Amino acid sequence: MLIAVVVPAEILGIILPLLLGVAFLVLAERKVMAFVQRRKGPDVVGSFGLLQPLADGSKLILKEPISPSSANFSLFRMAPVATFMLSLVARAVVPFDYGMVLSDPNIGLLYLFAISSLGVYGIITAGRSIN
Repeated sequence: MLIAVVVPAEILGIILPLLLGVAFLVLAERKVMAFVQRRKGPDVVGSFGLLQPLADGSKLILKEPISPSSANFSLFRMAPVATFMLSLVARAVVPFDYGMVLSDPNIGLLYLFAISSLGVYGIITAGRSIN
């Protein structure tokens, strides 16, 4: 029972900082681009714009989904999920710190290349679902 709780906590301990880091790197990029283009940046939401990634995420989730009328709906919706999940699964063999790795197979590099190459199938599936 304890192992069933430790593994998801370990996975969340690796994935959540990655996702939060990406969100705040996007915030930093938007601030730099606002400075370069001499316009107001994302300082409207929260103090110093720190809530802007949350506002962007909620806007993305609440947007009306757009799909082509001739598309196979289930395949068209499954393609980005497959690409995203494969990119997260590929990080299972990447060590983040000494002793902090989700799995340590002997063929970690081969596994990383194999899973990374499968991410293309999400793009192909999305394009093929329209025909």
